[in-house]
Amino acid sequence: MLPDLGKYALPVLAAYASMIILVVGLVLISLKRGSVSKKTLARLEQNRKAKADE
Repeated sequence: MLPDLGKYALPVLAAYASMIILVVGLVLISLKRGSVSKKTLARLEQNRKAKADE
């Protein structure tokens, strides 16, 4: 299933590995920022409701 890459095997596999690492990193950063944004939004909405009740 793996094609014969000859003398280019190491650079090609290194490129694939680096892209996988970068994509996984971007996904993790996006998930982290999303959770921080949700917490911030929930806190702001709670503060807004508290001020409206006053």
